[in-house]
Amino acid sequence: MRPSKKVKLDPIEVANSKPLEDFAQEYLPPSEDWKTWIHPSTKEQYDVVLETSGGISSSDFDACFHLIEFTSGEDYRKSKSGWKPRSKRKEMKLLDLKYLLIKHDSRVEGFLSFMPTYEDGYPVIYCYEIHLSSALQGNQKGMKFYSKLEYDKEEFTPPPKMLRNGTRVESEYVIFAKDISR
Repeated sequence: MRPSKKVKLDPIEVANSKPLEDFAQEYLPPSEDWKTWIHPSTKEQYDVVLETSGGISSSDFDACFHLIEFTSGEDYRKSKSGWKPRSKRKEMKLLDLKYLLIKHDSRVEGFLSFMPTYEDGYPVIYCYEIHLSSALQGNQKGMKFYSKLEYDKEEFTPPPKMLRNGTRVESEYVIFAKDISR
């Protein structure tokens, strides 16, 4: 009798094949704490909801798209790639993309879109977008919120550039990472 070979499971395929409830249990903080957030100034409670790109309602999807256009449309227009609404909507529907929606009174006030994938050969949860409504912007509130979810600014985030005249130019984006090694 031949010894059986152990099949090595691909961690990204495993993560992406999990139902949402199992995914949350495996990769999000262990308690229910992540499902709510209290605004530090107003003390209002916000719900945090996990959705897939295929399961997000059309109204929540549209709200996310409009947040992108509102918060970053001008930056996209100024970037090398430009603003391409059709391409952005298509990207937002990538098969394994997931969303953490920040909702107040059932209205999307912010979101994080992310996907388990490979980056430089390492299994990662890649954050595609983080967008917050005006009510949630400023004073690093968004950074604090995502820190609560154990995301950190990644060392691969492009550093600011110093121009010859001394002007500091920030990168067009920030890369966040979360260690999920178990």
